[in-house]
Amino acid sequence: MDQPVTPSRPLPRLVERHTDPHAYPEGVAFLDGQFVPMSQAKVSVLDYGFLHSDATYDTVHVWNGRFFRLDLHIERFFGGLKLLRMSIPFDREAVAGILHDCVALSGHRSAYVEMLCTRGASPTFSRDPRDAVNRFMAFAVPFGSVANAEQMKRGLHVAISDRVRIPPASVDPAIKNYHWLDLVRSLYDAYDRGAETALVLDFDGNVAEGPGFNVFTVKDGALTTPAVGVLPGITRRTVFDLSAETGLPARAAALSVAALKGADEVFITSTAGGIVPVTKIDGAPVAGGTVGPVTARLKTLYWERHDDPAWSTAVRYP
Repeated sequence: MDQPVTPSRPLPRLVERHTDPHAYPEGVAFLDGQFVPMSQAKVSVLDYGFLHSDATYDTVHVWNGRFFRLDLHIERFFGGLKLLRMSIPFDREAVAGILHDCVALSGHRSAYVEMLCTRGASPTFSRDPRDAVNRFMAFAVPFGSVANAEQMKRGLHVAISDRVRIPPASVDPAIKNYHWLDLVRSLYDAYDRGAETALVLDFDGNVAEGPGFNVFTVKDGALTTPAVGVLPGITRRTVFDLSAETGLPARAAALSVAALKGADEVFITSTAGGIVPVTKIDGAPVAGGTVGPVTARLKTLYWERHDDPAWSTAVRYP
């Protein structure tokens, strides 16, 4: 018969409340009907969003006190909810109101704002996702970018990783998700090569996207961006809208590595930064290695539109 194990030390004390030693950006979050400081916004370790990356989200930014294209972000978020069979107790108008309140309470005039829904936790820790109670959250923190001020000015240095993006047959790229291990590993590939960010490939060996951004090339005055296996980004869509207005040809199509490296200009698009030039790929300069005129023009138009009431919405500050 097995003998009982005698503890070699006394059991640790069970505390009633966790003391969080970590630092967080200043901001305001909404969860469970409450607006709280970012440091108080918590998710259970039993939440399937944490355990299984079972969640969807969307991000929108505020610039000079105005949301940019908020309606498109909310529409995409609700599309993700439907495809993942999640539900929240708020309609589109209510979600917009919550996001406005997060920003207004934070006081940020320029902010990164996220709405998200996790599968939630099952009261019995059931493996059946239908037993989980879906959980909606939102938050507003200071605006952040995929590129710093120097990189925005002289252009990003990018490396092409051998990592293959999760295929659409596995995870629909139209659903914003937290399946980022391929993208995170691509970032380390880029850092190891002395680059600042990365691009990954699709299963056909063509260029796909990067960690949180789409990519465009400019060749002979025409724009191309990958068509398959990528998130249809809102900033990507904005580039198509601006191109149509200004008469620039733009298309979504397969983009080979050779075409990327042979482009006249390359830029990336993201809610976190807008339109950002790329001036070096795998250590070699793109064309002349300087920010190109088409990129510069689109970037100027993009930021000008942030004051346009047709494209932006004022935050209701106190």
